[in-house]
Amino acid sequence: MRHARVTVFVHLVWATWDRLPFLTGDVERRVYRAIGDKCVALGAQIIALGGVEDHVHLLVRLPAAVSIADLVKHLKGASAHLITHETPNAPFFKWQGAYAAFSVSPRHLHEATDYITHQRQHHQAGTLIPALEPSDDRDDHEDRDRP
Repeated sequence: MRHARVTVFVHLVWATWDRLPFLTGDVERRVYRAIGDKCVALGAQIIALGGVEDHVHLLVRLPAAVSIADLVKHLKGASAHLITHETPNAPFFKWQGAYAAFSVSPRHLHEATDYITHQRQHHQAGTLIPALEPSDDRDDHEDRDRP
């Protein structure tokens, strides 16, 4: 019997609603754990996970049977549900509707991993790669105008 062999690496980025700085302390730990657990359940291999108070970066090896859109939907849903329903004293929590996805070649995995795992340092030092960061000038609230 043959199995699908997929080697597709994707760098995903998404932000909290209104870019509110919710990803701190226990909330951050729980969100990252929920993302990790859901990746395992869906068969996505986490290469790197990091971020700052208002957004997440995730580098995964995409599983053969899950689309990028479905993966993000499940990751955002599982983590938001955990914070909203299972975290004592947590503030209102919601992700923005939009996300960004970038393909990463196997030869650039180390660079992408380094960028993601050192997000706090990059933000503090101003050494960001603008194309890989959420931007307030894009329409990150596309779902606000929908009926």
